[in-house]
Order: sequence, then C-alpha cells, then structure tokens
Amino acid sequence: RMLSGYKPKNDVKDSYKVLELEEGCSLDDVRNSYHNLAKKYHPDSSSGMADSRAFIRVEEAYRVVLGDLAAKQKSDSGEEEEDQFKSKSLQHRHYLSFEGVGIGTPSQREKQYMQFRVDRATEQVLEYRQQRLESRYAGSDLSRAQDVRQSKKVKITQAVERLVEDLIQESMAKGDFDNLSGKGKPLQKFSHSPHIDPMTHNLNRILIDNGYQPEWILLQKEIRETIERLRKSIVASRRKLGEPMTLSEQKQWGRVCEQFAEDIRKLNKRVDNFNLVVPILSRQMVHFSTDKEMLRARKTYEAV
Repeated sequence: RMLSGYKPKNDVKDSYKVLELEEGCSLDDVRNSYHNLAKKYHPDSSSGMADSRAFIRVEEAYRVVLGDLAAKQKSDSGEEEEDQFKSKSLQHRHYLSFEGVGIGTPSQREKQYMQFRVDRATEQVLEYRQQRLESRYAGSDLSRAQDVRQSKKVKITQAVERLVEDLIQESMAKGDFDNLSGKGKPLQKFSHSPHIDPMTHNLNRILIDNGYQPEWILLQKEIRETIERLRKSIVASRRKLGEPMTLSEQKQWGRVCEQFAEDIRKLNKRVDNFNLVVPILSRQMVHFSTDKEMLRARKTYEAV
C-alpha cells in the first residue's frame, strides 16, 4: 500500500547496481537478488540491517529492471516474428487461390481448378456408393462376398470412367471437337439456375442423382415415419379393445398408454438430435405431446 502510487526515478544502470547485478542477467537472477535484499532491508524483518529507505530503493530498482527485461524480450520476439514472416511470405499472392491447383495464367488456372473440382466430386460420389454398399451388405459371409463383388464393380466403373475421360482429352487434343455445334456457348442445363455458379449446380446435381441426402433430411424423414406409425398403432390397439371396456381391458389399455408415452419420449430425443444438425432455424421441430397425441387418437377412434 505504501508503494502503490510511487513512480520509480532511477535509471536502468543504477537499478542494476542497486540490485547488485549486471546488465544481461536472467529473470531468475533478478528475482533471487530482490528476495535476498528484501529480507535484508525490509522494516518488518528481524535483520539488523533493516531500513525502510533502502528497501524502497530496492523495490524501485526491481520494478525498473523488470520493465527493462520485458521491453528487451518484446523487441526480440517482434524481430523474430518479422524475420519468420519475411522468410515465408510469397512474392506472387495470386497463387494462394484455387487451392494451389493448376499452372499458367489466372484464367487457365481457374479452368483447371473447375475440372479438379469435378474430378474430386466424382471420386467422392464413388466413395459414397462404396460405403453405402459396405453398410448394406455387412453382416454374414454371403454379404461380405457380395460386398467384394460390388466393390470390384465400383472399381471397374471408376476405371472405365477414367478411360473415357482420357479418350475425351485425347480427342480434344486432336481437334475432333472443334466443329461441334454450340461450341463456346453455355450449357442449357444451367440456364434455370441463374443465382448460383454452374460448377456448384453441377456438383449438387451429381450428388442428388446418386442418392445422396444430408443427415438432417434423413432424420426428419425418420421422425415423420415414426410418429405416423405410433399414431396408427395406438388407434389400432384401441379398436381391438372395443367399447365398453372390461376391467381387464382397461388394465391392458393402461399398459398400451404407458408404452405409447415411452415411445413419444424416445421420439422427442430424436427431435433434439435433429434440431442440433438442421442448418435452417425455421426447419426445427417441437416436441410431441403425449396428451395431445392421446386426444388425437381418441378423436380418430370416434370418427372411425
């Protein structure tokens, strides 16, 4: 508290002398020297050399030396970062685009990058097909044998597609496609989607044609099918019991209602998982109410 508003007046050299140190010493040396001198001059210590004025000079010198070491360390780290940035910086920054794909002028590299994206999307579609076949036929020896055959078919298809691509490139190099009608004009299949670039539209079309669906779409479909199945099941169970219900039939109906409430609780957990992955806020779903579903089932039963 005594030194909280005190501003040191010593210069750096005098501060090192007060702490009995030399310039260029380490931070540990400064701390050790300060601790030893503080034990010697602190007014509350039992030392015979206790002196409040000497302790104030030691405290002042300690702050000045710490500031000097911090400034030196900051300047050294700044120079190292600057040298590291200079050694790694690129002279031609336009080569940072297109993921480093292609050579030549920017327009040529853009065309090569578009072709690279098409090839990468095709490979991803083939990998998706293979994974779907693996998950579909996994389980028994027969399914594994079918999986091997399907994998071979996928590899053969991929090899054929690459062969066709090589033949197309060879024909283009020979000039076989120079006299085609519509050369240099945009494809008509992209004319109906003017708000997105043709490459993105083409990639989306490839994914859709091969049966790819996002995870939230599958979850939404599963939730809708489950609630419809539960609604039909509760109505069918009520119709089997008839009207009026006996005591045993009422107990049976109570067990059916308890199972229905448990199924609704599990379905609401799926709804929570769906709300975590759906990308659009307006597509999120609310929980299903057991009471409302029971009332809905009773109205459906009375109507039937």
